[in-house]
Amino acid sequence: MVPAFTDDQLIEAARHAISIEIDGLRAQLPKIDGTFARACRVCLACRGRVVVTGMGKSGHVAGKIAATLASTGTPAFFVHPAEASHGDLGMITRGDAVLALSNSGETDEVLTIVPVIKRLGVPLVALTGNPRSTLARTSTVHLDIGVPAEACPLNLAPTASTTAALAVGDALAVALLKARGFTEEDFARSHPAGKLGRRLLLRVADVMRTGADVPRVHPDAPLTDGLLEMSRKGLGMTAVVDGADRAIGVFTDGDLRRAIDRAVDLRATPMAAVMTRNAKTARSDTLAAEALLLMEKHRITALIVIDADDRVVGALNVHDLMRAGVV
Repeated sequence: MVPAFTDDQLIEAARHAISIEIDGLRAQLPKIDGTFARACRVCLACRGRVVVTGMGKSGHVAGKIAATLASTGTPAFFVHPAEASHGDLGMITRGDAVLALSNSGETDEVLTIVPVIKRLGVPLVALTGNPRSTLARTSTVHLDIGVPAEACPLNLAPTASTTAALAVGDALAVALLKARGFTEEDFARSHPAGKLGRRLLLRVADVMRTGADVPRVHPDAPLTDGLLEMSRKGLGMTAVVDGADRAIGVFTDGDLRRAIDRAVDLRATPMAAVMTRNAKTARSDTLAAEALLLMEKHRITALIVIDADDRVVGALNVHDLMRAGVV
């Protein structure tokens, strides 16, 4: 029969487990030393891929570490050690490096592939909780990720040990990221579908309206024509252009309100008399995120896009940026 636990007991059990895992993480700090730097050097010297492997819970952590490495500038992938013994070892080549996880350091499936790794001359970085284990002794570099205790009250289920392995793997990825000079733009290139990728990679040309969708009127056109153009194009503004299609001003909803306050004649007043000169503009190769920043800085909702000769080539507003996922 399952014993009845009170809410307080459940909360206490959870807090105790987290405390043990925190202790396990603290135990890693003194071990981030010259040996860790050697492991980093192995990865930095690798001309192929960092092949990460592990069995069971360590395998799940290994998969995550491989994914983190790959997305932060260190080409990496996960190989299941059991599958490796049945053909997947062909995925490991002489230019690679292997990162193997095993808390005991005696995982049969991992040890089985070690001789082949050695014959290939591939450096082996081992993460284990036992410095005297077979895997630790046969590795090129061994990182001791041992923890004082597991969070599991039976001290059986991998808990604090897998958290420690994950943290050290993340530390390795971050150290390599910094050593490589990996930037936000580099991260975005490997995450093109993510919000960061859209923010960093999208250009104004990717989201702006072009051709007949761009509102434009001439400076001698009556104000009523400007209003009709704004209404048709739905951008909340219109560019005012000269005969060569160069932007000489912009007319916005704000300009309209000011014109109404002055009681101007909508039919007789030319656009030149009510437009805003020196309008804020963007180039088509400007990052969309920079265009957004310009709008926010000047408290405007739309921009004219011009080329090197100040000719109007497009327009966009904040809703275009929202649809593109930049906002």
